[in-house]
Amino acid sequence: MYLEFRHLRSIKAIHDQGGLARAADVLNITQSALSHQIKTLEDQVGMELFLRRSKPLKLSKAGHRLLKLAEEVLPQVSRVEEDFREIRDGKAGRLHIAIECHACFEWLFPVLEDFRKDWGQIDVDIRPGLSFDALPALQREEVDVVISGDPEDLDGVTFLPLFDYHPTFVAATNHPLAAKKFIVAEDFKDQTLITYPVEKSRLDVFTELLFPARVEPLAIRQVELTAVIVLLVASGRGVSVLPDWVVEDQKYNHDIVARPLTASGVTRSLYAAVRTADLGLGFIQDFANITRSRRNA
Repeated sequence: MYLEFRHLRSIKAIHDQGGLARAADVLNITQSALSHQIKTLEDQVGMELFLRRSKPLKLSKAGHRLLKLAEEVLPQVSRVEEDFREIRDGKAGRLHIAIECHACFEWLFPVLEDFRKDWGQIDVDIRPGLSFDALPALQREEVDVVISGDPEDLDGVTFLPLFDYHPTFVAATNHPLAAKKFIVAEDFKDQTLITYPVEKSRLDVFTELLFPARVEPLAIRQVELTAVIVLLVASGRGVSVLPDWVVEDQKYNHDIVARPLTASGVTRSLYAAVRTADLGLGFIQDFANITRSRRNA
């Protein structure tokens, strides 16, 4: 038996309306077309689906079996169709984010709180465990956005600019370097540099300052949490270079000073890497817009 969704809709409509004429109006087809559809289905089943001499038109035992199927299946089909419409219109979907910078948590959570108010149906998650292999994970559709400071030419990936930031030197208020107006590479030669636990090639202080000058700090201490880095710096255990959004956060402004790197300062850019095919999704664009507006406020 070849059964289509339209057959189930027709069976249910005739049962609900009590006749072919009213059911045809509900289904927006002609009565003749509906009658032909039911006759074809009865030929496949090999028995009548309706007791035709009854008024209103009543289902036979076989018809009731198909009605039960229709009442089970059609609501599920409607829910799937609605899910597809919402995904197509950008009203539902998934926003799983991988971050390539530890300090990004500082601004990301407020952005997601604003995002939630307008896009409550979107499934949001942060995937820090993918931070070192994030862009391939994006291409494999394991995540949907990668926060990155290093745009690459990748097939099927677009880097949306978010905002510029300034890597900033931080030290204890009583540190000898606190008296300087700006910091240069040579200043790190006799310092313990406190960094996040990532490769040097992923740290602004190395790529923008120390590598070009061929300078190595006296020692490197790796720490996972921003708050602990600031605590250690304030305690005189070393110096660090953090994004300006961390330095500007009032909860970290205790017993530390901030100085620019070099006389002219260093500027870097942050991006949201997304699949090019997803650029038409409203929530993807809105995530980027909310991020820009909060940083530029």
